[in-house]
Amino acid sequence: MKNLIKTSFAALTILLASSCAKQEAMRIACVGDSITEGCGISYQSYNSYPARLDSILGKEYEVLNFGRSATTMMQDGNFPYWSAKEFNNMLTYHADVHVIMLGTNDAKFFQWNPDKFKSSAQAMIDTIYSVNPKTKIYLCHCIPARATQWEISDSVISSYTNPCIDDLAKANNLPLIDMYEVMKPHMELLFDSIHPNPVGTKIMASAIADRLRKDGVVK
Repeated sequence: MKNLIKTSFAALTILLASSCAKQEAMRIACVGDSITEGCGISYQSYNSYPARLDSILGKEYEVLNFGRSATTMMQDGNFPYWSAKEFNNMLTYHADVHVIMLGTNDAKFFQWNPDKFKSSAQAMIDTIYSVNPKTKIYLCHCIPARATQWEISDSVISSYTNPCIDDLAKANNLPLIDMYEVMKPHMELLFDSIHPNPVGTKIMASAIADRLRKDGVVK
């Protein structure tokens, strides 16, 4: 009986220690579309860039994937991120750091609108801060498109969408990660011209981890 009690107590101690460690982990929320979700690659829970980032940073950090395929930053886009369950899940997660990479689907010819994009992005920034004033928000440039696909145009991304993200970063004094330049030398890793393969997601995760380390946000 004594041995059973000791065993049970030891198991409870380990469980509580594990729970406390998880609660103390720095929380990082990756917000985005199918590029964040890991669309088209096998084993998303391992190969998506947020999963890769979680692996790179280690057990002191908890990185969750709040990507949703086909979503737009624009609130009146054909599938606004705002209407996806991931949006509310992200807000209730209360992350210490938010990494936002939205805009690729906004860059479709039929719906791109710089004013609506900026106003929607500003509203998202304000909403996140209203729920979690102490969080740190990183904005990311959209990665390049190797060719026009699903009406997503690299010319719109590079000439219009990413400059809008520059303006938002400056206006809000937010750090910016230039994922366009990170992936530009690796266009062959975009297996369908838009989405990175597992090698590409690893490059993306490494670039984000390097920036977070450089800024002293993570060790």
